[in-house]
Amino acid sequence: MTTSHPSGTDEPPRHPAPPAPYGSPPPYGTPPPYGTPAPGLPWYPPPAPVPPAQPLPYHRMVVAAGAPGWWRPPLGTALVLGGAILVALAVFVGGEIAGAVLDRPRDADGNVVWGGTGDTALTLLSLALCIPVVLLAARWVQRRPAGTVSSVTGALRWRWLGLSLAVALPVSAAIMGLSLLLPAPEGGGPDLTWAGLSPFLLGLATVCLLVPFQAAAEEYVFRGWLTQAVGAWFRSPWVAVAPQAVLFAAAHGWGTPWGFVDLVVFGLVAGLLTIRTGGLEAAIALHVLNNLLAMGFMAAIAGGLDTDETAADMDVLMLAVDVPLVVLYAAVVLYLARRRGVRNTTHGLHSVGRGYPAPGPTTAPAHTR
Repeated sequence: MTTSHPSGTDEPPRHPAPPAPYGSPPPYGTPPPYGTPAPGLPWYPPPAPVPPAQPLPYHRMVVAAGAPGWWRPPLGTALVLGGAILVALAVFVGGEIAGAVLDRPRDADGNVVWGGTGDTALTLLSLALCIPVVLLAARWVQRRPAGTVSSVTGALRWRWLGLSLAVALPVSAAIMGLSLLLPAPEGGGPDLTWAGLSPFLLGLATVCLLVPFQAAAEEYVFRGWLTQAVGAWFRSPWVAVAPQAVLFAAAHGWGTPWGFVDLVVFGLVAGLLTIRTGGLEAAIALHVLNNLLAMGFMAAIAGGLDTDETAADMDVLMLAVDVPLVVLYAAVVLYLARRRGVRNTTHGLHSVGRGYPAPGPTTAPAHTR
């Protein structure tokens, strides 16, 4: 006796074929590695493998950005110099206009007289405004994120800056305290006469408000822009930091040989700290606290902020005090950077040899550089 199929035939029931095991070839052929395309569909070869980007230190950030052209560093440097002149001129014109509105007295040359605190404020402001000039030059000329001037992470690392400030505070205080114990240099210094409570508070507020930006701006220009501009051409960190250190000393004016040497040493130490820690934070911390304590003390002296003296006028005794403490600060910061694993290299702002995705229904036009 035979059992008839529900369809009315005598054929045995048919069951669906079991699925093909995993990894079995597709029904339309299996030439490695992907098989031939289905009829009517285009086939594109797989993209070439992307080599990993090489880690690069801080002074090579221009190379990490991948913007070609040997002319970009000198053009950007010219833009920074021109921008610094323009912002200084804008501050000067603004001061003249404000002086005319407020009917301020004028000197023999016809310039508005603001007094020691006012003139200091204008000078500090003109220097502080160099920060946006540097950031715009990096963005416009070198076609890279502006934050790459701050650090290899693309931004200022605030926790690391705070720790660096904690280390810099006792060092700067020691430099300031020992300088007061040294005998006065030849020609003497300003008379230590109390400025009065109101002038002191006004001067101190001006210093506290503007000095952090002024000191940071000098770091962005010298340890930041100039170091990375030279580092675009040279791999050696010493070659990258040497020119900016000399220019940093020259920018403070020509005083004593000891002052020039001290400023060059500071520039070299700050430059190497920047490269070894991967950012400007350690250099900014020492520079800010050194200037804050020095100028804050001068604000307490009658006519202290009127003086034209800078670190370039340092004598040999002060050089013997300043250099070892700056080196000590660098040693402590480098030790902490190693212990805390502070990042000092970048893996590139773009993938070297990246290529483009194969066109198809899921790909869309992308911006290219």
